[in-house]
Amino acid sequence: MKFFIIIFILILISPANANTILYLIKIPNLEIYSNKSDNGLKYLQATKPFEVGIRNNNVSCFNSSEKLLEKKFIIIENNLNRYSSDFLDNINLKYIVLCERLSVAEIQAAGVPNNKVKTLIVNITFNEEYFERVLHHEVFHMINEAHKHLFLDSEWISLNNSDFKYAQCSTCSDRLSLSLRKKKDGFITEYAMSTPSEDMAEVFSFLITNNMKIDNISKEDPILKKKISYIKKNILKIDKNFNF
Repeated sequence: MKFFIIIFILILISPANANTILYLIKIPNLEIYSNKSDNGLKYLQATKPFEVGIRNNNVSCFNSSEKLLEKKFIIIENNLNRYSSDFLDNINLKYIVLCERLSVAEIQAAGVPNNKVKTLIVNITFNEEYFERVLHHEVFHMINEAHKHLFLDSEWISLNNSDFKYAQCSTCSDRLSLSLRKKKDGFITEYAMSTPSEDMAEVFSFLITNNMKIDNISKEDPILKKKISYIKKNILKIDKNFNF
């Protein structure tokens, strides 16, 4: 999903005021939820609803109960701990904002990645069935933004059958399902058929969360097999020790 750049700078203040964040473009009411992760990620929570951005392309998000945050934080941290601090530095990811009912231009979103300010906003109330996989899908968008030269739409499109056409954008498409497609034809989910970047992100998310399943499926799908090889090859250019 193509997301606009939200321009804001995260500044951590003195220990007595450590949960206060200042922004270049104001996003009020964020506090530090946890800054003790093994890979250096800092987790922030929305203490009140916020809305940022420009007309017709605004991001809005709501605060969550402590109980829900506690439950989802364990899942999120366990998944994001898959990535080393070096890898996170290489993809420009440092801050995770936790909130619920995240939307972009009033359309529900699983996450909003912003490579410029090292931030990923996560919708902790997104569909539970796909929640963990979606985290890695959004991480891939950070990867893609940081290393565009490695993940070229033109190269990816060439892997598909020549008669297939992606939509102009993910939000202009009605291909929305995140469930595993019965008939693959090179696409692991219906949403993967929306745009090249969403297709790449879907393949990556399955490689991280269900490597064995996608590898087994690809044995009978030569297009998907080429896509898996493309993602792995280029991720290993970023981090030769990356473990799928």
